[in-house]
Amino acid sequence: MNAYLILEDGSKFQGKAFGSIKEESGEVVFNTSMTGYQEIFTDYSYNGQILVMTYPMIGNYGFNNLDVESAKPSINGLIVREYCRKPSNWKNEMDLETYFKRNDIMGIEGVDTRKLVKHLRDKGTMNSVITTDLSRYDLILERLKTEDISKKNYTIDVSTKEIYRLEGNGPRIAVMDFGLKLNILRILKSFDCDITVFPYDTKADEIMKGNFDGVFLSNGPGNPENLTASVDTIKKLINYKPMFGICMGHQLLALANGAKTYKLKFGHRGGNHPVKDLLTNKVYITSQNHGYAVDESTINYDQLIVTHKNLNDGTVEGIKHKYLPIFSVQFHPEASPGPMQSKYLFEQFLSYLNVKEKAV
Repeated sequence: MNAYLILEDGSKFQGKAFGSIKEESGEVVFNTSMTGYQEIFTDYSYNGQILVMTYPMIGNYGFNNLDVESAKPSINGLIVREYCRKPSNWKNEMDLETYFKRNDIMGIEGVDTRKLVKHLRDKGTMNSVITTDLSRYDLILERLKTEDISKKNYTIDVSTKEIYRLEGNGPRIAVMDFGLKLNILRILKSFDCDITVFPYDTKADEIMKGNFDGVFLSNGPGNPENLTASVDTIKKLINYKPMFGICMGHQLLALANGAKTYKLKFGHRGGNHPVKDLLTNKVYITSQNHGYAVDESTINYDQLIVTHKNLNDGTVEGIKHKYLPIFSVQFHPEASPGPMQSKYLFEQFLSYLNVKEKAV
């Protein structure tokens, strides 16, 4: 069955439908990772987005229930050059189409993804629709031009609804969940942390009464400036305990310290982004997935310093408080997919926790 990707600028790309046949809208974005599609599909930071993979063949090693980053995939749709119908891997449990049908996701294959990605790099990411019915083109285009996706709160769909705990014998960590990846919890558990995960809109008083050793701010989807209540909570927690933020958590921490954020033209998504640690002059290859960045010109240098920068475009990739044990990075040190070179940041966070004094 023919299927179409329609962009808000009027462009359309044709391919063949697979998975769940439906019509779906979302911001169309691209990811440059060569592997790790299963972890990418289940990264909640993609909530509300239609994903284009630049790697030409997707599905060649199938799917399994171990290598996931959330309970279910969050992408609204997938665009690929070639969908592999016969996966081969010792961990494979199902093929891509079966997985997509089970999770009500539509994919389009046979699209010239090279042309599409070049278009998105030139014009920027934009709202889009995938459909099998081209007769509604004019109506779809009218809706796309009037819908402001930057105002949507995507976090409410992916954050935990209930507080839950993962017991451990190490430091007690409060995690604010804005769209948490499971590998963040896996790494914290590898240090035997006692973890309590809170919904994104939890009030500061609720967290502070737990007397935790540190606070972690997770990744998540959408525009950080929409989460004003979360920013207020973080403001109140800044003087409470050591704090570490990743991706959305990084942006929210910056907002809580008076900085502003802005939307990137086409974002950073992939497992091959070079970032320089300005404190050590070392360069790391990082995993990234974000469409917004911290505006460096709005940072209060009396309180914060920039610790990391993206070597592709010079955007801010990390900040640190001058006087408090608080820091954040824009990239994903937990990887999945991507390189694990930046795992040292978790160790740095844990080194800030005054656990021994509390244990006495």
